[in-house]
Amino acid sequence: MGYLHEGHLSLVTASKANCDITVASIFVNPAQFGPNEDLASYPRDLDRDLDLLEAEGVDYVFFPTTEMMYPEGYLTWVEVQRMGDILCGASRPGHFRGVCTVVLKLINIVRPHFMFMGEKDFQQLSILRKMVLDLNLELEIVGCPIIREADGLAKSSRNVYLDPEQRKQAAKIHKALELAQSMFRDGVTRADAVILEVARHLEAEGLRIDYVSIVDTEDLQMQTELNSRSRMLIAVHVGKTRLIDNMLLV
Repeated sequence: MGYLHEGHLSLVTASKANCDITVASIFVNPAQFGPNEDLASYPRDLDRDLDLLEAEGVDYVFFPTTEMMYPEGYLTWVEVQRMGDILCGASRPGHFRGVCTVVLKLINIVRPHFMFMGEKDFQQLSILRKMVLDLNLELEIVGCPIIREADGLAKSSRNVYLDPEQRKQAAKIHKALELAQSMFRDGVTRADAVILEVARHLEAEGLRIDYVSIVDTEDLQMQTELNSRSRMLIAVHVGKTRLIDNMLLV
Protein backbone atom coordinates (compact mmCIF):
# COMPACT_ATOMS: atom_id res chain seq x y z
CA MET A 1 0.00 0.00 0.00
CA GLY A 2 2.96 2.31 -0.44
CA TYR A 3 4.96 4.46 1.99
CA LEU A 4 7.73 1.96 1.38
CA HIS A 5 10.32 0.83 3.91
CA GLU A 6 13.18 -1.69 3.96
CA GLY A 7 10.72 -4.55 4.38
CA HIS A 8 9.01 -3.73 1.10
CA LEU A 9 12.32 -3.19 -0.66
CA SER A 10 13.53 -6.62 0.49
CA LEU A 11 10.69 -8.08 -1.60
CA VAL A 12 12.06 -6.23 -4.62
CA THR A 13 15.50 -7.70 -3.94
CA ALA A 14 14.02 -11.21 -3.75
CA SER A 15 12.08 -10.70 -6.97
CA LYS A 16 15.06 -9.38 -8.91
CA ALA A 17 17.16 -12.32 -7.74
CA ASN A 18 14.62 -14.81 -9.09
CA CYS A 19 12.74 -13.15 -11.95
CA ASP A 20 13.45 -11.48 -15.29
CA ILE A 21 10.93 -8.69 -14.77
CA THR A 22 9.83 -7.12 -11.47
CA VAL A 23 6.56 -5.26 -11.11
CA ALA A 24 5.56 -3.38 -7.94
CA SER A 25 1.98 -2.37 -7.20
CA ILE A 26 1.04 0.57 -4.98
CA PHE A 27 -2.61 0.90 -4.03
CA VAL A 28 -4.11 2.00 -0.71
CA ASN A 29 -7.05 -0.37 -0.88
CA PRO A 30 -10.19 1.14 0.67
CA ALA A 31 -11.91 -2.24 0.71
CA GLN A 32 -9.65 -3.57 3.48
CA PHE A 33 -10.23 -0.66 5.88
CA GLY A 34 -13.06 -0.65 8.40
CA PRO A 35 -15.30 2.42 8.97
CA ASN A 36 -13.28 3.63 11.98
CA GLU A 37 -9.81 2.76 10.66
CA ASP A 38 -7.05 4.93 9.24
CA LEU A 39 -7.83 5.02 5.50
CA ALA A 40 -7.83 8.83 5.36
CA SER A 41 -4.64 9.22 7.39
CA TYR A 42 -2.72 6.20 6.07
CA PRO A 43 0.77 7.50 5.13
CA ARG A 44 1.26 8.20 1.43
CA ASP A 45 4.19 9.57 -0.59
CA LEU A 46 4.05 8.29 -4.16
CA ASP A 47 6.96 10.36 -5.45
CA ARG A 48 9.21 9.03 -2.68
CA ASP A 49 8.03 5.46 -3.35
CA LEU A 50 8.73 5.76 -7.08
CA ASP A 51 12.23 7.08 -6.39
CA LEU A 52 12.95 4.16 -4.07
CA LEU A 53 11.65 1.59 -6.55
CA GLU A 54 13.59 3.11 -9.42
CA ALA A 55 16.77 2.99 -7.32
CA GLU A 56 16.13 -0.71 -6.65
CA GLY A 57 15.74 -1.45 -10.35
CA VAL A 58 12.02 -2.19 -10.50
CA ASP A 59 10.91 -2.51 -14.12
CA TYR A 60 7.29 -1.39 -13.78
CA VAL A 61 5.13 0.22 -11.10
CA PHE A 62 1.36 -0.14 -11.23
CA PHE A 63 -0.48 2.47 -9.16
CA PRO A 64 -4.15 2.46 -10.13
CA THR A 65 -6.82 4.80 -8.80
CA THR A 66 -9.71 3.62 -6.66
CA GLU A 67 -12.04 4.27 -9.62
CA MET A 68 -9.97 1.96 -11.82
CA MET A 69 -10.05 -0.89 -9.31
CA TYR A 70 -13.63 -0.44 -8.13
CA PRO A 71 -15.61 1.23 -10.93
CA GLU A 72 -19.18 2.38 -10.43
CA GLY A 73 -21.48 -0.57 -9.91
CA TYR A 74 -18.73 -2.89 -8.62
CA LEU A 75 -20.34 -5.92 -6.90
CA THR A 76 -17.86 -8.83 -6.91
CA TRP A 77 -15.91 -9.93 -3.82
CA VAL A 78 -13.60 -12.82 -2.92
CA GLU A 79 -13.10 -14.33 0.50
CA VAL A 80 -11.45 -17.37 2.08
CA GLN A 81 -13.86 -18.68 4.68
CA ARG A 82 -12.80 -19.55 8.25
CA MET A 83 -9.18 -18.45 7.81
CA GLY A 84 -10.38 -14.89 7.27
CA ASP A 85 -12.71 -14.83 10.30
CA ILE A 86 -10.15 -15.40 13.06
CA LEU A 87 -7.29 -13.34 14.54
CA CYS A 88 -7.17 -10.04 12.61
CA GLY A 89 -10.37 -11.02 10.82
CA ALA A 90 -12.26 -11.18 14.12
CA SER A 91 -11.40 -7.60 15.05
CA ARG A 92 -11.46 -6.25 11.48
CA PRO A 93 -14.60 -7.73 9.84
CA GLY A 94 -14.39 -7.69 6.06
CA HIS A 95 -10.67 -6.88 6.05
CA PHE A 96 -9.53 -10.08 4.35
CA ARG A 97 -12.40 -9.97 1.88
CA GLY A 98 -10.95 -6.65 0.75
CA VAL A 99 -7.42 -8.06 0.69
CA CYS A 100 -8.34 -11.17 -1.31
CA THR A 101 -10.41 -9.20 -3.81
CA VAL A 102 -7.78 -6.60 -4.57
CA VAL A 103 -4.92 -9.12 -4.72
CA LEU A 104 -6.86 -11.35 -7.12
CA LYS A 105 -7.54 -8.30 -9.29
CA LEU A 106 -3.85 -7.34 -9.24
CA ILE A 107 -2.87 -10.90 -10.15
CA ASN A 108 -5.31 -10.93 -13.07
CA ILE A 109 -4.05 -7.56 -14.33
CA VAL A 110 -0.30 -8.16 -13.98
CA ARG A 111 -0.25 -11.97 -14.54
CA PRO A 112 2.89 -12.66 -12.47
CA HIS A 113 4.56 -16.05 -12.17
CA PHE A 114 5.70 -15.27 -8.62
CA MET A 115 4.37 -12.94 -5.93
CA PHE A 116 6.74 -11.93 -3.13
CA MET A 117 5.12 -11.13 0.20
CA GLY A 118 6.51 -10.47 3.66
CA GLU A 119 5.80 -12.80 6.57
CA LYS A 120 4.94 -9.95 8.96
CA ASP A 121 1.24 -10.33 8.17
CA PHE A 122 1.38 -14.11 8.36
CA GLN A 123 -2.39 -14.54 8.38
CA GLN A 124 -2.66 -12.56 5.15
CA LEU A 125 0.12 -14.64 3.59
CA SER A 126 -1.62 -17.89 4.58
CA ILE A 127 -5.02 -16.75 3.33
CA LEU A 128 -3.66 -15.66 -0.05
CA ARG A 129 -1.80 -18.94 -0.46
CA LYS A 130 -5.10 -20.74 0.15
CA MET A 131 -6.87 -18.49 -2.36
CA VAL A 132 -4.21 -19.23 -5.00
CA LEU A 133 -4.54 -22.96 -4.36
CA ASP A 134 -8.34 -23.05 -4.29
CA LEU A 135 -8.78 -20.92 -7.42
CA ASN A 136 -6.10 -22.76 -9.44
CA LEU A 137 -4.11 -19.60 -10.06
CA GLU A 138 -0.91 -20.13 -12.00
CA LEU A 139 1.55 -18.40 -9.72
CA GLU A 140 3.63 -19.14 -6.65
CA ILE A 141 3.55 -16.96 -3.54
CA VAL A 142 7.03 -16.61 -2.04
CA GLY A 143 7.12 -15.72 1.66
CA CYS A 144 10.01 -13.43 2.64
CA PRO A 145 11.45 -12.90 6.14
CA ILE A 146 10.31 -10.06 8.40
CA ILE A 147 12.67 -7.09 8.29
CA ARG A 148 13.19 -5.57 11.73
CA GLU A 149 14.63 -2.47 13.32
CA ALA A 150 17.78 -2.88 15.44
CA ASP A 151 15.64 -3.34 18.59
CA GLY A 152 13.47 -6.00 16.94
CA LEU A 153 10.40 -3.96 16.00
CA ALA A 154 9.00 -5.21 12.70
CA LYS A 155 9.18 -2.64 9.92
CA SER A 156 5.73 -1.19 9.23
CA SER A 157 4.36 1.85 7.46
CA ARG A 158 2.27 2.50 10.58
CA ASN A 159 5.37 2.85 12.77
CA VAL A 160 5.41 6.53 11.78
CA TYR A 161 2.34 7.02 13.99
CA LEU A 162 4.35 6.23 17.14
CA ASP A 163 5.74 8.95 19.37
CA PRO A 164 9.14 8.30 21.06
CA GLU A 165 7.65 6.71 24.18
CA GLN A 166 5.27 4.52 22.15
CA ARG A 167 8.18 3.53 19.95
CA LYS A 168 9.97 2.14 23.01
CA GLN A 169 6.82 0.27 24.04
CA ALA A 170 6.41 -1.21 20.56
CA ALA A 171 9.83 -2.86 20.74
CA LYS A 172 8.47 -5.04 23.54
CA ILE A 173 6.35 -6.97 21.05
CA HIS A 174 9.42 -8.70 19.68
CA LYS A 175 10.67 -9.34 23.22
CA ALA A 176 7.38 -11.09 23.97
CA LEU A 177 7.76 -13.31 20.91
CA GLU A 178 11.31 -14.18 21.96
CA LEU A 179 9.96 -15.08 25.42
CA ALA A 180 7.49 -17.51 23.84
CA GLN A 181 10.22 -19.04 21.72
CA SER A 182 12.48 -19.41 24.75
CA MET A 183 9.74 -21.12 26.77
CA PHE A 184 9.11 -23.62 23.98
CA ARG A 185 12.80 -24.35 23.59
CA ASP A 186 13.01 -24.87 27.35
CA GLY A 187 10.37 -27.59 27.13
CA VAL A 188 7.05 -25.83 27.77
CA THR A 189 4.53 -27.43 25.41
CA ARG A 190 1.18 -26.16 26.67
CA ALA A 191 0.02 -23.33 24.44
CA ASP A 192 -2.15 -21.75 27.13
CA ALA A 193 0.80 -21.47 29.52
CA VAL A 194 2.94 -19.71 26.92
CA ILE A 195 0.10 -17.40 25.87
CA LEU A 196 -0.62 -16.44 29.49
CA GLU A 197 3.01 -15.55 30.18
CA VAL A 198 3.35 -13.53 26.98
CA ALA A 199 0.09 -11.67 27.71
CA ARG A 200 1.38 -10.79 31.17
CA HIS A 201 4.59 -9.49 29.66
CA LEU A 202 2.77 -7.30 27.12
CA GLU A 203 0.31 -5.91 29.66
CA ALA A 204 3.14 -5.12 32.08
CA GLU A 205 4.67 -2.98 29.33
CA GLY A 206 1.42 -1.05 28.92
CA LEU A 207 0.39 -2.61 25.61
CA ARG A 208 -3.32 -3.20 24.99
CA ILE A 209 -3.78 -6.72 23.60
CA ASP A 210 -6.03 -7.49 20.65
CA TYR A 211 -4.95 -11.12 20.57
CA VAL A 212 -2.10 -13.45 21.48
CA SER A 213 -2.50 -16.79 19.72
CA ILE A 214 -0.49 -19.84 18.77
CA VAL A 215 -1.46 -21.50 15.50
CA ASP A 216 -0.28 -24.22 13.17
CA THR A 217 1.88 -22.57 10.53
CA GLU A 218 0.35 -24.75 7.81
CA ASP A 219 -3.37 -23.99 8.28
CA LEU A 220 -3.77 -21.37 11.07
CA GLN A 221 -5.57 -23.88 13.31
CA MET A 222 -5.34 -22.88 16.98
CA GLN A 223 -3.00 -25.18 18.92
CA THR A 224 -3.22 -26.54 22.44
CA GLU A 225 0.08 -28.44 22.35
CA LEU A 226 3.16 -26.93 20.75
CA ASN A 227 5.18 -28.62 18.02
CA SER A 228 7.63 -27.77 15.22
CA ARG A 229 4.89 -25.92 13.28
CA SER A 230 3.81 -23.66 16.17
CA ARG A 231 3.75 -19.96 15.38
CA MET A 232 2.77 -17.20 17.78
CA LEU A 233 0.82 -14.28 16.33
CA ILE A 234 0.35 -11.05 18.27
CA ALA A 235 -1.76 -7.93 17.66
CA VAL A 236 -1.60 -5.05 20.13
CA HIS A 237 -2.56 -1.40 20.32
CA VAL A 238 0.23 1.07 21.14
CA GLY A 239 -1.67 4.25 21.78
CA LYS A 240 -4.05 4.47 18.82
CA THR A 241 -1.80 2.40 16.55
CA ARG A 242 -2.48 -1.28 15.97
CA LEU A 243 0.64 -3.37 15.32
CA ILE A 244 1.07 -7.04 14.45
CA ASP A 245 4.00 -9.45 14.57
CA ASN A 246 4.67 -13.19 14.63
CA MET A 247 7.39 -15.77 15.13
CA LEU A 248 7.89 -19.48 14.55
CA LEU A 249 8.61 -20.94 17.98
CA VAL A 250 10.87 -23.84 17.03
